[in-house]
Amino acid sequence: MNVEIQHGPGSATATVRLDGGETCVAEGGAMIAMSSDLSVETTTRQREKGGLLSAAKRLLGGESMFLNHFTAGPSGGDLWLSTDLPGDMMSLELGNETLMVQAGSWVACEDGVDLDVSWQGMKSLFGGEGFFWLRLTGPGRVIVNSFGAFYPIEVSGEYVVDTGHIVAFQETMDYSVTKAAGGWMSSILGGEGLVCRFHGPGKVWAQSHCPPTFGRTLGPMLKPRD
Repeated sequence: MNVEIQHGPGSATATVRLDGGETCVAEGGAMIAMSSDLSVETTTRQREKGGLLSAAKRLLGGESMFLNHFTAGPSGGDLWLSTDLPGDMMSLELGNETLMVQAGSWVACEDGVDLDVSWQGMKSLFGGEGFFWLRLTGPGRVIVNSFGAFYPIEVSGEYVVDTGHIVAFQETMDYSVTKAAGGWMSSILGGEGLVCRFHGPGKVWAQSHCPPTFGRTLGPMLKPRD
């Protein structure tokens, strides 16, 4: 599976080129277009993996219950993918490693990548990220998206990231959710609230914009339905 990202960082799309018989698993609704000889199968699970329980966990993780499996014909074909929010997309090749991805940021992956949902405890809930993270385990290529531009951060000791700006991080790292400033009043009045303190070594991918903040800003400007 070869991936080319275009039109980033503002309105990125991904062109996925599949060899004959190769399959790409994508989030429901991510397709823009595809070659006519690609076949599509919609299921609640990865092939030979999981079932309705896995689908329900994906729903709790902020993703659709349904997965689309795009399989190329003998001569191969192209698949074009997009995202719900404007921003960038990124393609990563995973070895025998695991990537933790926030709800809504997973777009697609090779058929061989294991897609699961991981319970991250109450610290994720208090951090504003919900109970679950998507857990992508290689080998294989994955595609994730950001709201705005990506900011990759190499962590060798400790690094602090606002919870709403986290896209993904390597599972090799641990993290804790804490207040941004020394006191709760300063954290709240400063607009930062809670942050994640990552402990390396490892890598974090952050996004330039925060979806909850965007929603709170845009909401009062929207006219109510008649």
